[in-house]
Amino acid sequence: MTTPVFDPVSIPVFDTGTTARRRRSAKWRTHPADVLPMFVAEMDVALAPPVQRVLADAVAASDTGYAVALPELGQALAGFTERRWGWTVDPGWVAPVPDVGVGMVEVLRLLGAAGRPVVFSPPVYPPFWNWVTEVGAHAVEVPLTDDGSWRLDLPALERAFAQRPAAYLLCNPHNPVGRVPDAAELAALVELATRYGVPLVSDEIHAPLTLPGETFTPLLTVPGAADVALALVSASKAFNLAGLKCAAVVAGSAPMHAVLTRMPPDVRWRAGHLGVLASVAAFTDGDAWLDGLRGALADRFDTLGQLLAEQLPQVRWCRPQATFLAWLDCRAVGEGDAPFQRFLQRGRVAVEPGTRFGAPGSGFVRLNVGTSHELLTEGVARMAAALR
Repeated sequence: MTTPVFDPVSIPVFDTGTTARRRRSAKWRTHPADVLPMFVAEMDVALAPPVQRVLADAVAASDTGYAVALPELGQALAGFTERRWGWTVDPGWVAPVPDVGVGMVEVLRLLGAAGRPVVFSPPVYPPFWNWVTEVGAHAVEVPLTDDGSWRLDLPALERAFAQRPAAYLLCNPHNPVGRVPDAAELAALVELATRYGVPLVSDEIHAPLTLPGETFTPLLTVPGAADVALALVSASKAFNLAGLKCAAVVAGSAPMHAVLTRMPPDVRWRAGHLGVLASVAAFTDGDAWLDGLRGALADRFDTLGQLLAEQLPQVRWCRPQATFLAWLDCRAVGEGDAPFQRFLQRGRVAVEPGTRFGAPGSGFVRLNVGTSHELLTEGVARMAAALR
């Protein structure tokens, strides 16, 4: 697929400090008012105009009842995946869920994970552990390679797959390291899953935020993957809609769609009506805004690189290929949660402690750059001051 050209006219508007603090979400209410929050994965960005319009129209019409997600959600998602990645999705093989976490838990139940091992690769999004626990399974950790490349450790995964776990949970693109697995790496994963009969469940919530010049490969487009895998997708991260509650599980073959047909019937009613409306609008008419956001985030990472080089040279990082999250190696500052504590207590800036993402995150922190230049600059300056 041709990567859309970045149009600077469509750059989304990021809140400054004054306007951002008017928000009442978790990002701005978790810490005291003197703490600059750069931890949780939500952005300080104005909604895409198509999303603003559909929500305003719904509120004006008092249209706030139960959601009927299908067929519109499946159709909008199919159009979006075809345009962005050449991924042909059958709208009839899309199952609505409230969010990716709920979808993951329900899929694990359908796969019979209770009492069995479920494999994933830290450092990874912290709820992966919670999802496994919630279904009564037990986690088997196969860390990403520790050579700085953060690739899947395929030999270690083969050893884990040989034990016939209930599933492998993939994070594609990977949160927190920001890496987008390439097609060859995913093909090797699919070959292992096929050989050992291990279902794959891919969390692809950050896929629309693959940065300009990088290539995202949807797992279900890899040859053979549709027979062993399901994907979880949402507009929530890319379009900043987490509070509206709408995501989808996607199948690519009849056998995997048959798994989704066993979804508890009440799950369809747990998605939010406003979330469905916003997601359909985003997937249908949000391309220009999204391309502007991707360009703006690339610019934020340029700024971050400059600020770190100038003010925090002891902190190392690898520029991410996707997301609005930077994975910072602060082991020169300290191990465990020491960097997080110093930044919070001395600098009054809240980042995410690397240990939340598993043992390989010791000495790392995750920083959210989905904010204004003003707040990003202030955040790094506070972090630098905390180390002086």
